[in-house]
Amino acid sequence: MEKASKERSCSFPFRKTDGEVLYHHRNRLRQQPSPPRHGLRENRCRHDRPIQAHGGLQHALPHGKRRALDQRREGGARERDGAQGILRPDGGSVPGGLEAPRHFLCERFYPEKDLVDGKCPIHKTVPQWVSEENYFFRLSAYGPKLLEHYRRNPEFIVPETRRNEIVNVVESGLDDISVSRASVAWGIPLPNDPAHTVYVWVDALINYITGVGYPDMNGDFSKYWPADLHVIGKDITRFHCVIWPAMLLSAKLPLPKTVLGHGWVSFHGEKLSKSLGNIVNPLDIVDRWGADALRYYVLKEVPLFRDGDFSWELFIDRYNADLANDWGNLFTRTVSMVHRYRGGKVAEGTLIEGLGDTFASALRDYTEAMDRFEIEKGIEAAWSVIRRANRLVEEKAPWNLAKDPSRGAELDALLATLVAALQHVALLLYPVMPGKAGEVWETLKLTPSLDKVRLPATGAPIPARASGEPLGPSKPLFPRIER
Repeated sequence: MEKASKERSCSFPFRKTDGEVLYHHRNRLRQQPSPPRHGLRENRCRHDRPIQAHGGLQHALPHGKRRALDQRREGGARERDGAQGILRPDGGSVPGGLEAPRHFLCERFYPEKDLVDGKCPIHKTVPQWVSEENYFFRLSAYGPKLLEHYRRNPEFIVPETRRNEIVNVVESGLDDISVSRASVAWGIPLPNDPAHTVYVWVDALINYITGVGYPDMNGDFSKYWPADLHVIGKDITRFHCVIWPAMLLSAKLPLPKTVLGHGWVSFHGEKLSKSLGNIVNPLDIVDRWGADALRYYVLKEVPLFRDGDFSWELFIDRYNADLANDWGNLFTRTVSMVHRYRGGKVAEGTLIEGLGDTFASALRDYTEAMDRFEIEKGIEAAWSVIRRANRLVEEKAPWNLAKDPSRGAELDALLATLVAALQHVALLLYPVMPGKAGEVWETLKLTPSLDKVRLPATGAPIPARASGEPLGPSKPLFPRIER
């Protein structure tokens, strides 16, 4: 955040609140050879290959997602009107100035205290000094209001470690921030000074509300804003937990209910970054092993609140052990046994003693974990059912029960219990692996469809029933990856 050091007065507040907020000042910075100006990366991309870049993304998305992209692209006028409406001139004058290095790849200014050995903490390169005329948002005026909001709404920032970091930042004092650029031709012009365009990070923040209809306060905006949960990377919590809330307070708009700052996924210990050139293309994984396998790995091995590492070795290990062996084998052999021993139909009967408690315990643990955003523990709760069901197969040996006609009731109870286990697992894992959970649900011939079923209260039955049709065919849920 920028350091105020000089003074100059000019009319241009950020939607006026308590008479303060935006001011215009010439930044007097140390002169160095001029680097690429902030925002030129976007400028070049949009001028050099606007259609190719957009087309590549379109090709990678399903049809429904392409429609959403088209709607977003058509929202340019709304984006402009929303940004200009929030950044409208209302009069007022405030002193200020700026002296800070700007990093081209990060697209932001860095206070010298935030640099590591004079370098960007993310890209490990030296920022450059520039000089240009900007407009400023008076962030310094919002510290007390932000602290009061944090105090009254402790769930506003999670996890607690991120909350403590942000509270410390605000308590130490906030500097005013630049919200415009004079050196970028591409962008939304400021309403009272078309020679200046809105700084890309400010524009990006405002997009959260223009994307749902703002400045039209009705329709989608009233339906979707404020957001219940805003998930962001831990490196941009200051933008989303300090600057963005202050902008919303100034504009007299409601704040998101919760902002979650997640950790980073690294590759061999380095942050995955387009700028660093070490990206693992998720579409390559999806094409070979499916989106659900990737979702499982990331959500299980990289807890939201901590950093985690991606490696091909661990991905294949987890895929084979957890997905192919545990869940996949339980599914295929249960469905196969129902077809082999009962013609594809599950007899109604009492579940094996103790399994009802297993299901209830898993549901309780799952619900508590997900409410705390500990998705990896929610997955573990579902896996407790999978492991118990697999042990049950080994303990009861259904292949032996099937040979003894006098033990038919035992076999029916076992098969019904295994199918119930699969039903519970599909419901719990649906948010994590919707594709495969849906396949299991459809194979079990359960109604209503999985997307219409809600978690029951602990101890209550799942609000779904068998259709009476024979189960669908048994097929590998996750074919093993051969090394």
